[in-house]
Amino acid sequence: MAAVWSRVCLVISLIVFSSSVTAHGVDDATRQFLQSIEGAAIAPFLYIGAKHMVTGYDHLLFLVGVIFFLYRPKDVLVYVTFFTIGHSLTLMLGVLNNIAVNPFIIDAIIGFSIVYKGFDNLGGFQRLFGFQPNTKVAVLIFGLFHGFGLATKLQEFKIPENGLLENLIAFNVGVELGQFMALIFILIALSIWRRQPSFLRFSMAVNTLLMSGGMMLVGYQLTGYLMS
Repeated sequence: MAAVWSRVCLVISLIVFSSSVTAHGVDDATRQFLQSIEGAAIAPFLYIGAKHMVTGYDHLLFLVGVIFFLYRPKDVLVYVTFFTIGHSLTLMLGVLNNIAVNPFIIDAIIGFSIVYKGFDNLGGFQRLFGFQPNTKVAVLIFGLFHGFGLATKLQEFKIPENGLLENLIAFNVGVELGQFMALIFILIALSIWRRQPSFLRFSMAVNTLLMSGGMMLVGYQLTGYLMS
């Protein structure tokens, strides 16, 4: 069982510290495409949105925390829907209305959302404060911040106005497709692990590790903000 725990630690650590610790990084080819596109480009923006979500480990770690103790498909659907509504709203409104948010601050808040969910999964609010916040509202609110993270990155590239709405919609649909694909793998992995005796024994440790990874992301982003 110690070996299982070691693998889980290794996977989460690699996710947190993979390549550069910039969860919204964009490769040079994608960067050049976004800055040069003219008019609607539905298929490319679908692909970019899906790729961004699948490689956006901060979003995925938050989703892992959200669904970690959700056993019924209906509950998973409800919580993911709240998250989707949140980040879709701020993604569209942020770009279309040119609402600028400091990328370091917004990514620090996204890191904090991972800390929050891990703490919530550990029953921290009940144990320390004697109450339980509304988890659906929390997921919706953090979804809004995750959407601003996506919007902030897109605004950096100054996408041309021609075809902007169509491209944003395509990007958002791509994000949802990427989220759906990632969720399938996460749910399969969790469902297999839940059948093992190690799940309950190591669930506290995994959520503690989620909190630790989130705090590292917060510290990294705040350091970048103070030094910028």
